[in-house]
Amino acid sequence: MKIIAPSILSADGGRLSEEIAAVEKAGADWIHIDVMDGNFVPNITMGPAIISSLRKTTKLPFDVHLMIENPDRYIESFSQAGADIITIHAEATNHLYRTIDLIKSFDKRAGVSLNPATPLVQIEDVIRHIDLLLIMTVNPGFGGQKFIASSLSKISRANKMMEGLPRKPMLEVDGGVNLQNIGDIAEAGADVIVAGAAIFGSDDYQKTIATMKLAANNN
Repeated sequence: MKIIAPSILSADGGRLSEEIAAVEKAGADWIHIDVMDGNFVPNITMGPAIISSLRKTTKLPFDVHLMIENPDRYIESFSQAGADIITIHAEATNHLYRTIDLIKSFDKRAGVSLNPATPLVQIEDVIRHIDLLLIMTVNPGFGGQKFIASSLSKISRANKMMEGLPRKPMLEVDGGVNLQNIGDIAEAGADVIVAGAAIFGSDDYQKTIATMKLAANNN
């Protein structure tokens, strides 16, 4: 079964607790939390204190995506705040192995993300050591962007790269996901599908998530 992870970047920022409760009731599997520092990407979102507060509202896994420079400085803080999965960008650190090990030292699942223009070869040597690979299908920084169609090939190639590993990492896709393309994304090999505007911009979260799950799991 494919995992649907609503991204609260597209939720009502003044009602985050209520929004999380609503998508949990609607059938969400994970909660995807984008953390941006205004340097690695041109936007600023939330820090550990807000995540710690939100952690009290749900038992769903918190999938925390760090789009920040020098992520090592904050791994412990986000771990203590309640993150279950911590994903960092291959482009944001010169010592990817060390950062992955740091995440795991706090007993968290470690993910690595790649921007659209970053080739898969960048994670070839660490693929056996991670729990999740996140393929960005828009340039990170803002919600509501259009899916980059050529990303489907990258998702498929990433899936093939991981086949045959003793322990296959989960393959996650984030950016521009909607009801029209989720089937193709799932067919390309995605295990976890992040959707923001398509869910939080809809009138009926439950119907939208159910439709997404149906489309994703019919491949």
